[in-house]
Amino acid sequence: MHITKLMAGIGIAVLPIPATPALAQTSDDYINPDRPGIADGSTTVGKGRFQIETAIQVEFRGDSIDREQTIFFPTLLRLGFATNWEVRVEGNTFSRIDRHDAVLGNTHDSGFAPTSLGLKYNFLPAAPTDKLSLGAIVRVFPPGGSGDFSTSRTTGDARLAADWTFAGKWSLNPNVGIGFYQDDRGRSYAAALAATTINFNPNKRVNLFADMGLQAPEGRNGKNALTIDAGGAYIIGHDVQIDLSIGTGVAGSTPPHPFIAAGVSRRF
Repeated sequence: MHITKLMAGIGIAVLPIPATPALAQTSDDYINPDRPGIADGSTTVGKGRFQIETAIQVEFRGDSIDREQTIFFPTLLRLGFATNWEVRVEGNTFSRIDRHDAVLGNTHDSGFAPTSLGLKYNFLPAAPTDKLSLGAIVRVFPPGGSGDFSTSRTTGDARLAADWTFAGKWSLNPNVGIGFYQDDRGRSYAAALAATTINFNPNKRVNLFADMGLQAPEGRNGKNALTIDAGGAYIIGHDVQIDLSIGTGVAGSTPPHPFIAAGVSRRF
């Protein structure tokens, strides 16, 4: 399992600034990506806006005898088609696993991960005097992908997301939801999803964060998976963000130990 949004897909270094329409950019109108991290934000990109968020992510599992390294390129495309609504296309795109086994030696697998189609609705935008924003996100992954990364069943998840500025330059970004996924044996299962990101914004361009994500269970009849990570993001101009994060699993057998990701987001 790759650690992206909400574990099976479970992040954001949320900047507590609501998105605005494309033709109404002001000095305070900064890009607000749904990366990096483990929780997604509640705000949308704004009507008429298009945004791409992509990264390179490397994950490590196993020990000195049997180990594997996974590299993939999580990518999210967001298009604002109405006030407070956006359509989302998301996936891990090309993925490669390199394994070292004490018996089989070195092997590798590569392929394309399934792609989801989703919607986000910011049903309670933050008002100028309000510090709380609420949204809902739904994703559906049709059967797809290739090689070891393919699925034979339709999967997906639904989440509620919030952004709450609770103390000056500090904000909290919790997510809760439910997912319907497929395990390595092709069996369907349901899982509870939760994530929380705490952000510190020393200014409007810099965000430092730490977060955690929980999936319960991590597989059919499996254990619970808990992952933590931390990192930072920096906005260049108004429409570009770069980010770096590192994290590790602290419970369960599927999270990596550790992972590192470097990303860039661009708003049009």
